[in-house]
Amino acid sequence: MPVETIKYANKEVTVVWKPNTCIHSTLCWKGLLNVFNPREKPWIKMDGADTEKIIDQVKKCPSGALSYYLNSEVPADET
Repeated sequence: MPVETIKYANKEVTVVWKPNTCIHSTLCWKGLLNVFNPREKPWIKMDGADTEKIIDQVKKCPSGALSYYLNSEVPADET
């Protein structure tokens, strides 16, 4: 069964990746290789840039395969 979502987090933000939605546009890693590096495992390293840069790059995802939420906005029972 294919993976539906994978989450990567730092203290401030969680990035959600939906591999089945990804169209492999390469915008994520060409824009922020320190965080998004398809040659490494895990391919998303949340300590590679500050939260603002990560959010800005995620917003450029054309397919919606990458999204994010601020950890402070998630109710404690959903984390």
